[in-house]
Amino acid sequence: MLSWTLTFLIIAIIAGLLGFTGVAGAAASIAQTLFYIFIVLLIVSLLAGVIRGGGKGK
Repeated sequence: MLSWTLTFLIIAIIAGLLGFTGVAGAAASIAQTLFYIFIVLLIVSLLAGVIRGGGKGK
């Protein structure tokens, strides 16, 4: 899934240079949506690690 995010990010960057229209705008919005999903998953993972004790010293 992360590879798809990077793919859409690259497409969105190229689209940004050429102007956000049609497929380029769609790729940018997909990349943005996937970015936010991964940010939420990162926060959940960090919170789960803190709650479980992080595994330090075990």
